[in-house]
Amino acid sequence: MASHPVTLFTAQWADLPFEEVARLASEWGFDGLEIACKSQHLDVDRALEDEKYLDSRREILDRYGLGVWALSNHAQGQVICDDPLDFRHEPIVGPRTWGDGDPEGVRARATEQVKKTAILARKLGASVVTGFTGSKIWRYVAMYPPVSQEVIDDGYADFAARWNPIMDVFDSEGVKFALEVHPSEIAYDYWTTARTLEAIDRRDAFGLNWDPSHMMWQDINPANFIVDYADRIYHVDCKDTRVREKDGRAGRLGSHLAWGDPRRGWDFVSAGHGNVPFEDSFRALESIGYTGPISIEWEDAGMSRLHGAPKALEFVRSLLWEQPHARFDTAFTQT
Repeated sequence: MASHPVTLFTAQWADLPFEEVARLASEWGFDGLEIACKSQHLDVDRALEDEKYLDSRREILDRYGLGVWALSNHAQGQVICDDPLDFRHEPIVGPRTWGDGDPEGVRARATEQVKKTAILARKLGASVVTGFTGSKIWRYVAMYPPVSQEVIDDGYADFAARWNPIMDVFDSEGVKFALEVHPSEIAYDYWTTARTLEAIDRRDAFGLNWDPSHMMWQDINPANFIVDYADRIYHVDCKDTRVREKDGRAGRLGSHLAWGDPRRGWDFVSAGHGNVPFEDSFRALESIGYTGPISIEWEDAGMSRLHGAPKALEFVRSLLWEQPHARFDTAFTQT
């Protein structure tokens, strides 16, 4: 696979100052950061209103030799389609977006935040915003009590109505949105991804952030997913999953057990320590001509991130190789 910049996703490092995360990433050998738009690292409103603050972010990145190819705004995107909005959402979006908690007001303010993230991405030279969409119909995933097809259809229509105006801003800024296919989103598996792309008329601004971790426990082949959705893979996050050996007790849905609890049927682990077929997947990325960054997202509850993040970087680097020089490309085609 051709060499790609390898970045560190900062969402799980928000307890550390931005400069400290940049320093660590640089010392470990990362090429850049996928910056989560949290107030601790990159405050969207402040960055757009205060040029000195934005310059301070750029200066830190420059000082440590780090690039930015993508921003993330998962939390704000989540509340745009989620229904109902409740106590779980208030802490993830913060007081500015939550306001008085009126659901449509929350959704409207979150919508503006995601639009602003596209503007900020363009200012920072990033071409992608990764994130979530939320879903009006995720709560019906068990399909019991049963709901009619009209209810499901309305969920996709609601998504399209809320996200098309957001994508208009992305189009105007020349930035793409990459949805992380994930439980609780409008697209959480293979077929819901197909339906989601259809709902938004496959418009160019809306694509996918390939993160295989939630595909494994749903029995989705992540390499096939890449090939089948080749024109929509706008960003790559490397998060691994270990599906535990079946013992007749551990279920796929997690049983409301905490991350890292050995009774769970699966858990996140450091890249290369789980069941994700990364070599096949990276070969698939090469076959579709993906040229973007490979971002490492750290969620392994059983390993120190200070140990695991550089180890994950080492693993990902082992799967990347430089393209051969042109004279070697032609050497084997001569007759």
